[in-house]
Amino acid sequence: MVQVSKEPISTKGPRCTAQVSLAGRFLVFMPHASRVGVSRKIGERAERQRLRELVQNVLPKDVGGVIVRTVGEDVTSETFEREINALVSTWQKIEKKKKFVGAAPKLLHRETSLTRGIIRDLFSAKVDKLTVDSKQVYNEIVEYLTSIAPELIERVVLYEEQVPLFDKADIETEIRDLFKRRCDLPSGGYLIIEPTEALVSIDVNSGRFVGKKDPEKTSLKTNTEAAREVARQLRLRDVGGIIVCDFIDMETKSNRDKVLQELRSNLGRDRARTKAFAVSDLGLIEMTRQRVRQSHLQQMTEACPTCAGTGRVFTAETIIRRMERSVRRIAVEGRKDSLVVKLHPDTAIYLLEHERDLLKKLEKGLGFTLEMRDDPLLRPDEFKLVVKGAGRDVTQQYAVA
Repeated sequence: MVQVSKEPISTKGPRCTAQVSLAGRFLVFMPHASRVGVSRKIGERAERQRLRELVQNVLPKDVGGVIVRTVGEDVTSETFEREINALVSTWQKIEKKKKFVGAAPKLLHRETSLTRGIIRDLFSAKVDKLTVDSKQVYNEIVEYLTSIAPELIERVVLYEEQVPLFDKADIETEIRDLFKRRCDLPSGGYLIIEPTEALVSIDVNSGRFVGKKDPEKTSLKTNTEAAREVARQLRLRDVGGIIVCDFIDMETKSNRDKVLQELRSNLGRDRARTKAFAVSDLGLIEMTRQRVRQSHLQQMTEACPTCAGTGRVFTAETIIRRMERSVRRIAVEGRKDSLVVKLHPDTAIYLLEHERDLLKKLEKGLGFTLEMRDDPLLRPDEFKLVVKGAGRDVTQQYAVA
């Protein structure tokens, strides 16, 4: 029996583990373990020891191990005991089902719904209000909270106004900003965030904020703002894997250490595991962030059919040169067919403005006529060569030598 611990990402398949774990609101139950652990984000040694002893006192013997989650602070032993019993019961049902499923592979257990997962992991007494614009989802949340945290029900509000909730809270703007390469900083600097197949590069620029007297102080201020925003953007975009940050160069090691500490401090708020390494000799900070699913960019967008995901297309001049070479290849074969040259309107305008006599010069040297037509259905970096009269497209035939 295995558990999927990581969703498929890009060309990589899902990751599975035989070390099964079941997540609750305050605890993670591990039936094949025996220890009691505490989240590393609970830093105080005394509090970690208190929680460990509290759970050990209510954990039945030989049923497995547990890890206390970050939200488990200040939870009573009765609450821990109730959740342990619920998780153990779920595991016993899985074990029982395993005996009767027949031939593998078969699904034994599915994670809780997205709504319940969000409430379980994120909604706590630290949240003042949760606004929901769906009656169905509202009812599901209230039903779930009734069983796990009835004291939080009054904080859930059903939104019923005509103005869409995302517009009311200006969420659409935040979503659009997730996919921008550039992210502005308060002082006038900005980040350039570039995801690639191997890693994510983040470049910090001072922009219009150049300071007046002390360049080092200016760089420190911009880099400090950037460190906070980098941590925030990684959470918002759900970016994982290797991340390389190129901060503005600073002269003193103490200032570089301040920026690194600011980054690590803000990364500490992240639910995903992160690790930032010391500033390299090139002034780069390398870091990693746990990746368990595709980023929002990968989930919500697809590669551009025009540029094939590169973000770049050939210039109009380059397209004209490619077209010219294709026409010359036709002439080399001794063909005398008149051709219609179809270009995107932008490329056609460039030709008329910068190389108006090109087609006439080609006609004179090659011995057949060329007629230009603009075609708005073409991609900006595309052209077509069509035999006049027959209507036969010969573009691909003469695209390469």
